[in-house]
Amino acid sequence: MLRLLLATLAVAVLTAFTPVLPGVPLQFPRDFGAHHGFKTEWWYATGWLTTADGKTVGYQVTFFRAATGQGDENPSKFAAKDLILAHAALSDPANGKLLHDQRSAREGFGLAYAMPGDTLLKLDSWRMQRDAADRYQIDIPAREFTLKLTLTPTQPVLLQGDQGFSRKGPRPNQASYYYSEPQLRTTGAIVAANGREQAVTGVTWLDHEWSTQYLDPEADGWDWAGINLDDGGALMAFQIRGRQGSRIWSHATWRDASGKITHYAQDQVSFTPQKRWRSPRTNAEYPVATTIATGDIQWQLTPLQQDQELDARQSSGAVYWEGAVTVQRNGQPAGRGYLELTGYYKPLKL
Repeated sequence: MLRLLLATLAVAVLTAFTPVLPGVPLQFPRDFGAHHGFKTEWWYATGWLTTADGKTVGYQVTFFRAATGQGDENPSKFAAKDLILAHAALSDPANGKLLHDQRSAREGFGLAYAMPGDTLLKLDSWRMQRDAADRYQIDIPAREFTLKLTLTPTQPVLLQGDQGFSRKGPRPNQASYYYSEPQLRTTGAIVAANGREQAVTGVTWLDHEWSTQYLDPEADGWDWAGINLDDGGALMAFQIRGRQGSRIWSHATWRDASGKITHYAQDQVSFTPQKRWRSPRTNAEYPVATTIATGDIQWQLTPLQQDQELDARQSSGAVYWEGAVTVQRNGQPAGRGYLELTGYYKPLKL
């Protein structure tokens, strides 16, 4: 009886949100902004940066919007209808592990928000905003570093899945609306904790997804990669993992140097671990080096450093590995990007 009641409540909560449906065209700039009718949403920027003295580091900035299910019937200004969460990380092998920070707050009072209409995100002093020149401005004063970055598009938006409708499981409602912006030319500065500022240049990959029912109930988590290829192309690949490592769903999108887009169905995409690393803090074991197959192409991913685990239990509640990787295509250098590994510490719950 208790299970039935919990299941009924879960369905009631889900039906309060807008479903993800195929055939709904994405419209820009509107869809650069927030979608408050959906349960979960995130903006993910990951990239490689080079300092003026030639040092190479990776970075991650993520903003999340999570609806709580408290609807407009609650008139209180203090009602936590949406939560805004954010993560920031810097991957520098000289440190031996990630430098990272996290924030969370209820949306409101001008202190935390994800605005509709265009990208405008704020969480205390952390900001991500798309300006009138179509550039993203990122200002993240984190605990051990500050990121001041400008991301300039060099290519059209890349729609994932079927024109932005991205399946995540065997049921059609297990899906998201999803687009990427690869090859964002990146300039700006990193400020260290001691106040030393270094100019940086690089390339960023930006993802934006929103959904209501993302994961299959039997899913533990996912492996995902976004790769900016050296020839100007872009590769995105993911797999949703079930219990004991089984594959529930997978997909990949490759835009080659000429602009041709190839989508790979789940029977054409696989992730094969090549090297595992065990965290000394959480004891989670991650496949930090892996080979992704898309059709007959093999992409070998090697981490910038093995320890790129991010413990976000104080904000989103998750522990995951999010790391800068170099990429080879069939054994030849091909690009750089990021690999994300979730659900290895414990099953991921959105």
